[in-house]
Amino acid sequence: MPAPDAAADLWQRTLSQIPSTFGRLVYLASLRDSNSGEYRHHGFAAVFGWEQAGRAMADSHDRLFAEWLSYSLEQQKVDLELYVSGLEPERRRVVETWSLIEPYRGIVPGTANGLERELFLADLDALLSLMRNELGVSSPDRDASRRR
Repeated sequence: MPAPDAAADLWQRTLSQIPSTFGRLVYLASLRDSNSGEYRHHGFAAVFGWEQAGRAMADSHDRLFAEWLSYSLEQQKVDLELYVSGLEPERRRVVETWSLIEPYRGIVPGTANGLERELFLADLDALLSLMRNELGVSSPDRDASRRR
């Protein structure tokens, strides 16, 4: 019997259960240690070892990030709305909070180059602007919030 493949297992058992590409990005980013940049999942590592598990998570994060960037703005909006619809706070609250504190900045993989990072952030800013307009949410005054 062939040895199980960590990346295939990650996709089959976990990532395929998350309905949106953006949700998969959020999930993988949540497994990345913010101090070391290493991906950590104890159960996954127990099966495949830290190195193989970490590589599978990092490669999947890179792959999904490239996939997201290849989407048109319309496709990104549909995918983002699918993700937001599954969150606990109401959509309006999510859009207000994200517009203010920009938690999506932490979703970018560490291997992304400057242009990819800028494109991702510009797309998210545009999408949030569209969503704010649809919901009648005012734009945040980030300078005022930083002074508090």
